[in-house]
Amino acid sequence: MEKLKVTLKKVLRPDSVRKLKQYQGQLSLAWLRALSRSALMRRIHYAFFSDAFDREARAVIGGHLQHEENQSGAESVNYFLRRAIHRIEKGLIMQPRRDVFAVDYITQTVDSYRDSLVGTVDRDEVSWAHDVLKTYFETTGNHPVISAARTAFQQLESPYSCASSLRHPETERVPFSAYMHTPPVDFESFTALCMRRRSVRWYQDRPVPREVIDNAVAMAVQSPSACNRQPYKFMIFDDAESVAQVSELPMGVAGFSHNFPAMIAVVGRLRAYPHVRDRHVIYIDGALAAMSFMFALETQGVASCSINWPDIPEREDAATKLLRLDADERIVMFISVGYAAEEGLVPYSQKLSLEEARVYSSLGTSGE
Repeated sequence: MEKLKVTLKKVLRPDSVRKLKQYQGQLSLAWLRALSRSALMRRIHYAFFSDAFDREARAVIGGHLQHEENQSGAESVNYFLRRAIHRIEKGLIMQPRRDVFAVDYITQTVDSYRDSLVGTVDRDEVSWAHDVLKTYFETTGNHPVISAARTAFQQLESPYSCASSLRHPETERVPFSAYMHTPPVDFESFTALCMRRRSVRWYQDRPVPREVIDNAVAMAVQSPSACNRQPYKFMIFDDAESVAQVSELPMGVAGFSHNFPAMIAVVGRLRAYPHVRDRHVIYIDGALAAMSFMFALETQGVASCSINWPDIPEREDAATKLLRLDADERIVMFISVGYAAEEGLVPYSQKLSLEEARVYSSLGTSGE
């Protein structure tokens, strides 16, 4: 197609090329309008004329397969167990709390917990699952399914008694009160932090200590996540050779990527989900964590810049190969990190006004 365009530009007059582009634009618009009205035509279009969603479909399917295999505790994170335990947590905080709940998945949850005990799942995660399940079985009423699961759970060895596990924490990892009289940070301080954080593209020629980055990641994982699955990882590149290679992947960094002290790839993992409907959650949860990450950097005097990652097949292929991503892993964004250069400038970047950004709405019927 590109060769055809180049040939046409050589043989046609400029006004003919311009008219051809106009005709092409009109034809494209008409086709889009037709696709917007017909589900059948959309299916035909993306089945035969466009592979734009093929990569995402392959990643979703690969993720679903890994999710099913993951329930046995073969990885450091058991996404099924994380979701199931969080669902139980939400049942424990219900007001009023029901005597019987989680009947349809408690047996599978205990099975997955059992497999995770002897698998490679992170010990903190297994200990959290233990504490929540212990509380669940102590507080739920009688039901044949729950009783059988309770017996199976009680026969398992506690993770705290295993030589490889951490010692029992002072408090169990179960639901607790979040009520506080005074927040630890006032609104004025938070406003100052938000106004201070800007996308910085020019950095000092000095490394960012890994402890600083680790501190930021530790705070990033405190961000909210759908069913607490946290379907992401932070890939950190801080040696000059790796940073140079990774910086060539995203667009929009030409002219200043040479001065990045470190590059971060926020990578979503579709293995966290068993359903196609959840395929976009990696971008939501990954972005929430990324924002907390950048705020945490800012509190330590380190600047950052989030870098857009559009879905471009050639760049996706290059990133998958360079970063050695699994089939279900999708890049959410890149983030450059460093100490801001004293002589560097940042765009003013006028933000939306309050009136443009917020709308108070009511769904009440007219006339009420």
